[in-house]
Amino acid sequence: MAPDENARDRPRRDAEPERGGPLADALAQARGQLDGLLDAVTAIGSHLELDTVLRRIVTTAMELVDARYGALGILDEDGRLLAQFIPMGLTDAEKKALDGVPLPHGRGLLGRLIRSPEPLRVDDIAAHPDAAGFPRGHPPMKTLLGVAIRVRGRVYGDLYLADRHDGRPFDDQDEALVTALAGAAGVAIDNARLVDRIRSDAERFQRLLLPTLPDLAPFDAAAVYQPATAPGHIGGDWYDAVLLPDHACATVIGDVVGHDLHAAAAMAQIRSMLRALLYDLRTPPSAVLTQLDRTIHAITDLPPATVCLARIEPAGSPWTLHWSNAGHPPPLVLARGGARYLDADPGLPLGVDPDQPRPDHTFPLPADATVLFFTDGLVEHPAHGLDNRLDALAALATAHADEPLGDLCRTLTAHHPGDGHDDIALLAVRTPS
Repeated sequence: MAPDENARDRPRRDAEPERGGPLADALAQARGQLDGLLDAVTAIGSHLELDTVLRRIVTTAMELVDARYGALGILDEDGRLLAQFIPMGLTDAEKKALDGVPLPHGRGLLGRLIRSPEPLRVDDIAAHPDAAGFPRGHPPMKTLLGVAIRVRGRVYGDLYLADRHDGRPFDDQDEALVTALAGAAGVAIDNARLVDRIRSDAERFQRLLLPTLPDLAPFDAAAVYQPATAPGHIGGDWYDAVLLPDHACATVIGDVVGHDLHAAAAMAQIRSMLRALLYDLRTPPSAVLTQLDRTIHAITDLPPATVCLARIEPAGSPWTLHWSNAGHPPPLVLARGGARYLDADPGLPLGVDPDQPRPDHTFPLPADATVLFFTDGLVEHPAHGLDNRLDALAALATAHADEPLGDLCRTLTAHHPGDGHDDIALLAVRTPS
């Protein structure tokens, strides 16, 4: 028989390991699990909001080991019971079945992991001696994998996973993956808590710089400051209102360029200088802003700022709004005839050119009229034009114009047409009835 001419082209089985096989499959599985773990760690670390981080930890762990259910229990200050419990994976029907059922506090099998924070694997929950049973309406669960999450060396909470989709119990590899994930989760939680503290401190610092409105009788007034949604955001938005010796009510709304401590410090300096000038110069508002601009150029190195300065004066019908605008959004007047923006020549922002003349404007205010002064964070939205958002604000304000001023301000900031990327300052003043 002639030799097979293609034989030399075929690899010999004893000369080369067979492709595939148990070893190759195990290596591929390990590589896939490692890649999944790295992706999971990246996913958790990409979030800064604490609530988002906590939920992401649970869903990521579920994906990592293909678990049907997952939950994160957060310990109380004493570390003995669960103060918060975040379940994931429940269907709408399962959630409805649990309506009215209190969340677990960490007794029974969950309490075992609290008392002994070592990884816990249970192949049959019902048969475990520490099992306390499920409340009525709870979906059946057979297997459990629990791992403690530590933050700065202290147990922060426990991560629970139940029932793999393939029906098999959790194994050593699952435990190793979730334990590694728990380590990364502790770092992510610590970072998110730090961001929360920074945001809280920034907001508290900002509010300390803003004034408490004095008694402006016979006028009514209210103001709201709402920080931006960005972590650690410190803005230069401010408001102020004072009753002057000539019986006019002076109102100010302003916004310093920037979103950092420098902007907040500049805001405080400008506000203090402006309040002093108001008592010295009084009127017209354009003269006050001109002197403020010259003072800023002469003695400081502050960033530009937009400002709207107004006086509600006891003259006319029966009041007159006398204002000058330095590049700021126009005031919005709410009266019986509806809502109207006082669009007029805005002039240049402060810090640009102090020698440019500044215009003054007047508008007659009836009794029981409301004037709204606001910063651009209330209306700016990248997906909509400014005119569209101003119209939306006017419609919202008109719908709630009869509310007490405090309620009106809270409604406008809660449902504002902006996207929340910037701080919001809102000042409302109402003339006497």
